[in-house]
Amino acid sequence: MRIKISLQDKISSRMKKLGEYVFAEMVQAKRKALDSGIEVIDLSAGNPDLPPPKEIIEALKREADNPENHRHPVYEGVIELKEAISDWFYHRFNIRLDPEEEILVLIGSKEGLSHLPLAFLNQNDFAIIPNPAYPVYKRSVILAGGKVFEAPLLKENNWLPDLDKINKRILDKAKLLYLNYPNNPTGALAPKEFLEKAVRFARKNKLILCNDMAYSEITFDGEKSFSLMEISRTKEYTLEFHSFSKTYSMSGWRLGFVVGNKKLIRILRDLKTNLDSGVFHVIQKAAITALSLPPQVTNSICRTYENRRDILVPGLKSLGFDAELPKGGIFVWAKIPVRMDPYWRRRSSKRISLELLNKIGVLTTPGSGLGSAGEGYLRFSLTASEQKLREALEKMKKSKEIWGG
Repeated sequence: MRIKISLQDKISSRMKKLGEYVFAEMVQAKRKALDSGIEVIDLSAGNPDLPPPKEIIEALKREADNPENHRHPVYEGVIELKEAISDWFYHRFNIRLDPEEEILVLIGSKEGLSHLPLAFLNQNDFAIIPNPAYPVYKRSVILAGGKVFEAPLLKENNWLPDLDKINKRILDKAKLLYLNYPNNPTGALAPKEFLEKAVRFARKNKLILCNDMAYSEITFDGEKSFSLMEISRTKEYTLEFHSFSKTYSMSGWRLGFVVGNKKLIRILRDLKTNLDSGVFHVIQKAAITALSLPPQVTNSICRTYENRRDILVPGLKSLGFDAELPKGGIFVWAKIPVRMDPYWRRRSSKRISLELLNKIGVLTTPGSGLGSAGEGYLRFSLTASEQKLREALEKMKKSKEIWGG
């Protein structure tokens, strides 16, 4: 007699808590739409359509010809890249970093952010995360056995968490506080005064303050983002995660870095030595060239996204969406208009996102996939050409099925 074994019984309770990853879910929905013959304009994921600057590609080719670069990588990153990061950081933020002890190279900033709770949380320790937010924050805390306290990001508070409203009982059990500016999904920037308050708050409550700065160089209207290292010059209790993905359109290369307190960096480095073998040296060496590029290169990338923003936001507003011009990042955060569907509160942003995909071929990210506070919103990506954005807006304008006439 064959005994049937249920795979469901083999799945850990932590995995069961995760549910479907919103971006994987949208990829599957897109594939089904394409298979059914729908032409899709993808405005969902933050996957840059711009190519990396040609100088980086040429450096990649040169480094691939060096046999030494094909050996096992250095766990913490090659010293030449860490020195280049230190130089870049000084020129950008006027802060000196020790390449050996205050910088760690990552397999994309997502890797560092997702491993962070494993390094610092014990069972039932709390992490304070923004809501809505990049799903990796919450999901990695759950996988580490920690607990999540979500601080809502609200329009009336300029999309900043209200730190004063966090319960003392939570703070007594918390170890991590996540920030993300320029913000995904809202496009907000954090003023220097808020970051100063956050540093004081973390110090007072003995929290490790983690700022995800994946979009640090993608800012608009002459604005610039601030680094935590500018605020907390002693780097006590602070870690900051950076990425090559958006700044240099290198998302497929999987390369990032974390900077901050040397004791915290050492703990993350020790964790990495047990979990991965570092980044391919060819990619690391090419990234040195990326960091040496003049500001005009990143300024050009910013102008491209800014031009797209200035097409998409007015277009969405003309359709009834409540959308602000983002100050940074590559997304537009738009509140769903009631006239789009008078019953949207019952049907959810996910349902409306799927209707946009299946009826007119425009793929967005449902706000609920980024947190409960994101319900009633859609996130539109700027990673499509101006022509595609205009086409998407025209499709939405003409769609009587969704607008209701």
